[in-house]
Amino acid sequence: MKLRADTGESTWIAVHLPLIELEAFIPCWQHGLRSSAIVVLKQNRVIAMSHTAMVAGVRVGMRRGGVQMLLSDVDFFTQDNTRETAALSAIALALLRYTPQVSFAEEASILLDIGASIRLFGGLPSLRRLVRSTVKSLGYSPTIGCAPTAKTAWLFARNAARIGRLGQSCLRTTHISAATDRLSVDLLIAAASSHDLLQGLACHSLADLKALPRAGLQRRCGKSLLAELDLAYSSRSTPQIWIVAAPEFCARIELPDRSDSTETLFTYSRSLLSQLLGWLHAHQFAVKQLRLELQHERGRQAVAPSVLDIDLAVASWQESNLLPLLKEKISLLRLPGPVISLVLKAPETVTRALASDSLFPETVTNPADHQHLLGLLVARLGAAQVLRPCSQEDHRPEFANQWISVMEPSVSTHSKESSVTPLTILRPRWLLAQAIVLEVRRHKPYLDSELTLISPAERIEAGWWTDQTQVRDYFVAVSADHIRYWIYRERSSHRNNAAPAWFLHGIFG
Repeated sequence: MKLRADTGESTWIAVHLPLIELEAFIPCWQHGLRSSAIVVLKQNRVIAMSHTAMVAGVRVGMRRGGVQMLLSDVDFFTQDNTRETAALSAIALALLRYTPQVSFAEEASILLDIGASIRLFGGLPSLRRLVRSTVKSLGYSPTIGCAPTAKTAWLFARNAARIGRLGQSCLRTTHISAATDRLSVDLLIAAASSHDLLQGLACHSLADLKALPRAGLQRRCGKSLLAELDLAYSSRSTPQIWIVAAPEFCARIELPDRSDSTETLFTYSRSLLSQLLGWLHAHQFAVKQLRLELQHERGRQAVAPSVLDIDLAVASWQESNLLPLLKEKISLLRLPGPVISLVLKAPETVTRALASDSLFPETVTNPADHQHLLGLLVARLGAAQVLRPCSQEDHRPEFANQWISVMEPSVSTHSKESSVTPLTILRPRWLLAQAIVLEVRRHKPYLDSELTLISPAERIEAGWWTDQTQVRDYFVAVSADHIRYWIYRERSSHRNNAAPAWFLHGIFG
């Protein structure tokens, strides 16, 4: 794990998960399939319940016997911290695909510092939708809070869950204080032990709590309540312990019931794939092979797991590439029996290739797309403005380097068998359209500084059959600031004036 103090210039997303879903794990897409009420107990008292149990009158703090008096058909679950931690870890791993700065928070919540990711994912509304969609793909229905600090975002997320909204956001610093004032004092963890006292004082909101005398509040409720209240209004976030993905990927999910339906298996395997995508983004990996193990009955009637290996022609880390392939492979399965759990592994991964620095996007990968792009450029700029190189067999640089329109057929006379310029001769990629006369100081060429020759002469004598004869000695020269130039000197024998004349003709990249 990594510890980092926030600078106070971030944007935070808090994801709050319903405790009933973490404990009972009835995926959000199967809520309508369960007719009985569900209740989660801690020390024999209710701490969470399903909507059906709430409608029947079950409330937080009620004893097990009281619930049974209201409902004859009810499923009880005892709070399991191990199960909660495993579920939150799976969600946090999946969310690493949006930011490497993910941490756990109190009351079944996860915090994401997405200040550096907003523009990458098309703005905050788009990023919120992606986060919600990812969490729902794992089977949970989250409430989301957005704010400039971690604590405020966490309060917004819990408040949204309490009032039945999908989320709550406030990013304007001028409005944060007013939005925080309206929050219920019960959202503060430290306020739980002083609930009756605060209610007796008619202290229902954080604004009411803030208006109370601090000295008296500290004597009656302790320093922790004041510290949490100050943190709710602070413009800075506390240091967070960031989650670090494991070096190897292996994710497991238990099915609530035995199933041999390929549609059901794909739905649950998709939640495993969401975790894999987060793991790949965290390590900057691409996957070459996937292995899905479908585990069957154990014990006396044990059946060996069915193993599905998925090999990829090209390593990928994109959901759009992996999800259809996974769905296709699962649809072709022939199972020996019902499946009770799924395990997804990534046996073969490679380091992800860096993004292309080329002028054109990576989507232009085949000749048809390339020609289509050239056609658009010609239509917008004109055929004379979109050129391609067409080399000629000529020793003179001005004539050897020719450019023609992309609409013209190639007329290159350069053969692969015989190269005009030997490979040992260094030529620049960038030639000036017209050579520039250089100043001569102390018998040496000068361009902002004295140029030092670092190569032997490349002598060119050509064009005698035309009126554009060239008699030149070319050199590679370097300036005081280490820029390399391609310069030439016209031979004295070719000029009436015996003094040498130097010209700049090219620049090395």
